[in-house]
Amino acid sequence: MNHHVAIALSFTLPCLSTTVGSLLIFFFKKESKKLNLLTINFASGIMFSASFWSLLVPSLEYSRVFWNPLAIIPVTLGFLLGALLMIIVDLLTKHMLQCRKTPKNTRTYKIFTAITIHNIPEGLSVGFAIGSAIATNSAITGAFMFSVGIALQNLPEGLATALPIFSCIKNTKRAFLLAFLSGVVEPLFAIFGYLLATKISCLLPWLLSFSAGTMIYVIIDDLLPEVNFKKKSPYGTWAFIMGFVVMMILDIFF
Repeated sequence: MNHHVAIALSFTLPCLSTTVGSLLIFFFKKESKKLNLLTINFASGIMFSASFWSLLVPSLEYSRVFWNPLAIIPVTLGFLLGALLMIIVDLLTKHMLQCRKTPKNTRTYKIFTAITIHNIPEGLSVGFAIGSAIATNSAITGAFMFSVGIALQNLPEGLATALPIFSCIKNTKRAFLLAFLSGVVEPLFAIFGYLLATKISCLLPWLLSFSAGTMIYVIIDDLLPEVNFKKKSPYGTWAFIMGFVVMMILDIFF
């Protein structure tokens, strides 16, 4: 495969996939409590699975390379710092909304922030994979397939981002726009990772666990409360489980 073509496709496919996934929000225009329960929990399952398989597991693997036998340190501290950031974002957005005398709807900002931060290490990883392959004169096919795997993950993630935002603001176009913008950071940081391929790898354990911390915080604080465990219907719980399984399969096999 031509290097220039592989680089161009690797940098653009993940963002394009997020965009396509986000476009699916236009098929969820009708209000339905049951549908809302299913989609929010399915999205929560996807995000929770991605936090573990796409972020924490790779973070630990990178950490073992650079920090062994203290690999748990960057994973733990990065995770806690990510959660701390979301607490700060929560407090700041609440204060801003109070000052503007607007509804206290901070969930949209928190979800958007968490997903955007989550996409940063993904972009860095793609750029790092391509840059490392070129720097070491290795076959670029493997690095390209890694980017394809990220793109496959981003397809359900795009919808998983737009759905909870839509449930907050009830505006399809704005939900799509925010979900799309959350994916724009991937090609930007892919370029950054490519340029710093020989230097950025030591930061990946911190970045990956940091973004996992932001995601888990948002899931627990904003998305899981949507589940009404008092109801006898198990649909919401099963939607969460299916979302987790779908994302797990994509992460493991791609």
